[in-house]
Amino acid sequence: MTSAKHSPVDVAVGILMQENGDVLLAQRPAGKPYAGYWEFPGGKVETGETVENALKREFMEELGITILSASPWCCVEYVYPHAHVRLHFFISRHWHGIPQSREGQAFCWQGDIHVEPLLPATIPLLHWLDEYRYPH
Repeated sequence: MTSAKHSPVDVAVGILMQENGDVLLAQRPAGKPYAGYWEFPGGKVETGETVENALKREFMEELGITILSASPWCCVEYVYPHAHVRLHFFISRHWHGIPQSREGQAFCWQGDIHVEPLLPATIPLLHWLDEYRYPH
């Protein structure tokens, strides 16, 4: 059992953003914690890997796309029952390829986010993301 006393696991998370502000969400595949929940794609940073390199690797493995550039957006820690994670969010507007489901996961582009359930760590960020995507 992982608790808040353990060091958090670093996770690279990417928000692919189209010109109109739509973002890509993916559904967690069967067999993983929170299977069926929607999230921004990404994954664990491996030993000796930078967060940005982990992001690029995960996007190739999960979606078959090459991240050309990504900007750090925010970093959030969240304690799930199974893990304490430090989520490093990046926003990318430049990638090569068309997202494909390489792990059997569903994914979709969303303007107003209507998919549910959303991964709990994602929910508090949606307001910030809307302010970023649609500044007043």
